[in-house]
Parts: sequence; C-alpha cells; structure tokens
Amino acid sequence: MDLKQARFNMIEQQIRPWEVLDPNVLALLSTVRREDFAPLAHKALAFVDMEIPLGQAPNQVMLAPRVQARLLQDLAVRKTDKVLDIGTGSGFMAALLGHQAANVLSLELDATLAAQAQSNLQKAGVNNVTVRQADGSQGAASDGPFDAILLSGSVAEVPAVLLQQLSIGGRLVAIVGDEPMMRTTLITRSGENSWSTTEPWDCNAPRLSGFAEPSRFKF
Repeated sequence: MDLKQARFNMIEQQIRPWEVLDPNVLALLSTVRREDFAPLAHKALAFVDMEIPLGQAPNQVMLAPRVQARLLQDLAVRKTDKVLDIGTGSGFMAALLGHQAANVLSLELDATLAAQAQSNLQKAGVNNVTVRQADGSQGAASDGPFDAILLSGSVAEVPAVLLQQLSIGGRLVAIVGDEPMMRTTLITRSGENSWSTTEPWDCNAPRLSGFAEPSRFKF
C-alpha cells in the first residue's frame, strides 16, 4: 500500500467533503500516523471510511476518519487547554488531542485497550497524554476542571457530572441520541450554572461503555 497516497485520499475524499476545513486539523491528519493506531489485523483498513474493530465487544471500535476529524474540529482545542478524552480505544484521538493541547487525560474502561493505547502513544512519541483505566461516565473531577471534553462514542444523554467538570468557557463534544439518527452535540459552559448547546451535524456511532441508558418506560 502507498501509505502517503492513501492518507492523501482519506483527507481529500472523506474528510474535506465533511466540512473539515481547519488547516491545523488537516495538517495533523497528514502527520499523525493513523495506521500505527490500527490493530495489526486491520492496518489495511486504517484509511477506509469505516469503523475499525478494536476488541471483542461490538462497540469497541476506532471511529471513521471523517467522524474523528470533525469532532476534533468542533472541539477547537488550544495549546493551553487541559483536555479530558473519554473512550480511548486505540489512542488515535488522544494522540491528535495531545498535539493540540497542553495535556490530555484519556479514560478507557477496558483494561486491555487502555494498555494498548498507552503503548501506541509511547511509540508515536506523544508524551503529554495519560491513559487511565477508568469509568469515563464519571469523568475525573479530581483532575479538573477541563477546558475541553471529548466523548469518542455515543451516549443516550450527557451526564451532568461531566458538565460540572468543564471550566468556564470550556467545551464538551459528544454524539447524543439513539439510532437511526443521533446528533453531534457541542455544549459550552458560559457561567457557573449556565451552559449553551448546539447540534451542528448528524452522526451515528457505537455506544460508549459505562454510560447509563434512560428508562424507556412510560405510563
């Protein structure tokens, strides 16, 4: 495989058409080697427009390149930001965030995936990301507040405990709702007890483990 050409095609044919036009995000995707974060058995799929299996469970996947790119663009991470990444997976999104932020704490519920991600990050020379095996639905209050929080998967609703861990002016991006139509949701903390929400685009993604599903029972 011509990796340089495959990476170029991924950016030009999948990512740009999805309105990812931030030059900093596009430059990162050109330089951070996505294939180094794909499992050995699926390296050939690293640049394909699909979710790549990571573990035994069907929700353990590496999100499609265009989805990761647009989430990263929407979060608008700055060099001074402290970031919380929930759902480490292979560590690729954590690596992208690490290149943009001051430091990143990435939480992964599955211990095997957490260890693999930490190894991937070390091999890639990303030294400002800490991977922790933990339940991401509760965040990491003792390490906060965070300037940016990213959920690398879908949830039925964003837990209030995560919103409380945002700094004033901090942003949280998540894919929220139920199939067949989920919405990417950007929540900004505008004050001590106030948040604003936008839903810029539609996107389906597998559920993040550990997050509660609201009761569907109705009288």
